[in-house]
Amino acid sequence: MSISKRRHDLDWLRVIAILAVYFHHLGMPFNGDDFHIMNADSSKLLDDIMVYFEQFRLPLLFLISGTGTVLAFSKRNWKHFLKERTGRLLIPLFFGVLFIVPPQTYYQYINEFNSYWQIYTEGRFETNHLWFIENLYVISIIIIPLIIFLKSKKSEGFINWFEKISSYKMGLLLSGLPLIILTVILKRYYPTGSSSLTNLSETFFYTYFFISGILFASSKMFWENLKNFRLVHLNSFIISTLLFYGYYFIPNTIVEPYLTVSVRWDIWYVLCSLLGWCFVLTILGYGQVYFNKPSLYLKRMNEAIYPFYILHQTVIIICAYYIIQLDLNIPAKFIVLLVISFFIIVVIYRFAIYPFRIMRVLFGMKPRKRPLNKSQLPTKN
Repeated sequence: MSISKRRHDLDWLRVIAILAVYFHHLGMPFNGDDFHIMNADSSKLLDDIMVYFEQFRLPLLFLISGTGTVLAFSKRNWKHFLKERTGRLLIPLFFGVLFIVPPQTYYQYINEFNSYWQIYTEGRFETNHLWFIENLYVISIIIIPLIIFLKSKKSEGFINWFEKISSYKMGLLLSGLPLIILTVILKRYYPTGSSSLTNLSETFFYTYFFISGILFASSKMFWENLKNFRLVHLNSFIISTLLFYGYYFIPNTIVEPYLTVSVRWDIWYVLCSLLGWCFVLTILGYGQVYFNKPSLYLKRMNEAIYPFYILHQTVIIICAYYIIQLDLNIPAKFIVLLVISFFIIVVIYRFAIYPFRIMRVLFGMKPRKRPLNKSQLPTKN
């Protein structure tokens, strides 16, 4: 398969995507949505900005995870891959549900608890933001037959067909049509935004991006076409952005006489899917031009970003509980929350996770490479 070693552009995009999730959760206490901890006042402007970035931050993360799955599989058979996915995903998920997420539950319902330990005695465990890891693990296991197929000679006809489609200027854009059509159909039956695996509209949506990452990673030609047609994809992204916000801000009184509520939601899901698809095509193309460069900082960030993700929402919620009580405006509270939460996460990672083998395992990190001793160093002849 095409990807058999790490790509710097994908590592950069992974870091950027998770930092985007972090900034999204920083804004949640202030945008008026139903978050775990809410400020007394909310910002409509912040909500208008966040609803835009919601359409592609997670699709990008799932797509990059799909390409990473190919990388993980390229060095293993399916049994070793299953073992690796269990260690990197399932162990951190169980650990997170038992020890990382409970503080979120406690601070959200603090008036209902006599003590923190009541969470454990009542068994009030949730996945919260770790739903991403749960979904990623299940999807990774389900698509094992697909990866085995793509690694075999039986896939040559399919790969050649897809390569031909991607070679047309509009080919990769049109490959998003099944995403748009099936998302609209499934939303008729599963309309909520629940992250549960049983919510088939959301599960299909993210799985489509995940499988797309696998397919893109199966041929060098796909990456070349993503780069060659990046301007076409950028123009499509700009157009989809204008359509998205044009529809978002149009007054209901204008469309109500002509469109039913159901049809209006269908249009919304079309625009959301289109925006997400155009964005990932664009960023994958331009990422190869501007981000495919090695960096010592990238290596360190890429190692730290997974524990960062596991920790970030819990730290944000705990800090936000106290910060929203301050007599400050929303921008000031946001900045204070950003500075304090980021500092705490980095300190926890650097001094409580990074140095210790067991903590690295619990947070899905690889073991630290031991430095060479003198007997292992090369000698002069």
